[in-house]
Amino acid sequence: MNLSRNSIAERKSNGIELPEKSLFDLPEKVLQFGTGVLLRGLPDYFIDKANKKGIFNGRIVVVKSTATSGADSFDKQDGLYTLCVRGIDKGKKASENIVNASISRVLSARNQWDEILRCAANPDMQIIISNTTEVGITLIKDNVHASPPESFPGKLLAFLYQRFKVFIGDISKGMIIVPTELIPDNGKKLEAIVLELAHQNGLETAFLDWLETSNHFCNSLVDRIVPGKLTTAQQQEMEKATGFSDELMIMSELYRLWAIESSDKNVNEILSFSDADEGVVIAPDINVFRELKLRLLNGSHTFSCGLAHLAGFKTVVQAMDDPAFANYITKLMMEEIAPAITSENLNIEQAKSFAEKVIDRYRNPYIEHLWLSITLQYSSKMKMRNLPVLAKYAGGTKAVPPCMSLGFASHLLFMKAEQDADGKYYGEANGTMYLVNDDNAAWYADKWSSLPVDELVDAVIADSQFWGFSLDTLPGFSASVKKDLKNLMNDGAAKVLQTEYVQKDEKLAQAN
Repeated sequence: MNLSRNSIAERKSNGIELPEKSLFDLPEKVLQFGTGVLLRGLPDYFIDKANKKGIFNGRIVVVKSTATSGADSFDKQDGLYTLCVRGIDKGKKASENIVNASISRVLSARNQWDEILRCAANPDMQIIISNTTEVGITLIKDNVHASPPESFPGKLLAFLYQRFKVFIGDISKGMIIVPTELIPDNGKKLEAIVLELAHQNGLETAFLDWLETSNHFCNSLVDRIVPGKLTTAQQQEMEKATGFSDELMIMSELYRLWAIESSDKNVNEILSFSDADEGVVIAPDINVFRELKLRLLNGSHTFSCGLAHLAGFKTVVQAMDDPAFANYITKLMMEEIAPAITSENLNIEQAKSFAEKVIDRYRNPYIEHLWLSITLQYSSKMKMRNLPVLAKYAGGTKAVPPCMSLGFASHLLFMKAEQDADGKYYGEANGTMYLVNDDNAAWYADKWSSLPVDELVDAVIADSQFWGFSLDTLPGFSASVKKDLKNLMNDGAAKVLQTEYVQKDEKLAQAN
């Protein structure tokens, strides 16, 4: 039996959260561009949770770019899908199974554009959400009168223009637009593009004024790993437990964050789903959340991915099961990154609290996160995410952060590669070749092929054009990286971890 309104009416919960019948009668308040798993696992999760608590009381019309057919899963399942939440909470496994009823219907921009525009006449419609990938928020020449316009900003502008015309410029009928694309200042950038498109299409001055003054484009930051489909075994297990099949069933981690930037009282009231879960934060400035995610989550990944791969770990959770590696990454975050990122707006308690959540996320046995995937564009990630933190730590303490030093040395060793006949660059670790998927692979390969270790380290860290500043200005950093790199080459990453982050701690404990 397929998941549908009828099938859930005939079922008991069996450990799964089912929606009440009344939820299907709630008005449509949200227009959502995108059907992807991130949207279904995060914004739609919050809206569904709020509806079940009687807080938001509104459903979502989803716009997808592909054509709708009679066999479409959303149509067959009345927009319902199961979200399986799996994770670690304060060191203990946690899980939740939810049938999400937030989606009212799914419309195809290609085949049902007129119906999508009719949603603009709905007085209950208040919010627009999007996740069209980073490429979606770009300016291209577009015709707002096309059916449909080509780009996402063009479609958004067409919808807003239709709403302006239907309600004759009523200032109370503007929309709150919250993009979730993973680019900084996504709301401001989307607003600028939509305004430029409006000018390019010669839309009237009254609309331009309404667009700027009656609508709110909010920057937002999303953070939740949503792998999507379950494994075949997990899917079968869930379908056996629930008694229905579900083509849209997805998994997400336990951690969730949707930070939305606004100081407008009216915006806060309309986004009332924020009251249903602490994972939604509405604040005048969300940069602190961006800093925490960039430095502690993304940054610790980048400092440790090369080291983990060289040590023979394939996945993050596998590495976290190793006491030496777990000790390394904990010290990296708690003792080096967290103190380095504190500021007037971010105290050490906030940083360490976030780091604790990251450690729980890393230990999640339900997420298979490959270290080799994390090394994609390793050098640019090291430059953007980690070097500002390294410089701030060194500048504040006048000391070399040992975990960062080992992470940087591991980065250099991981990037030791040679070009193959296919034109790509490959390194070798533990008897196995691996692809160095980095635009700067040739730069590193040239250094490794022409310089001895000490000179290589000096040449790399002194290249201010490559890094943005010369790393040899950091006291003692060059000598520390040289020592770590030689240890890695002579003893191997696994032994270095064991020596530095288990045996050394044991000796210190015994001495004390």
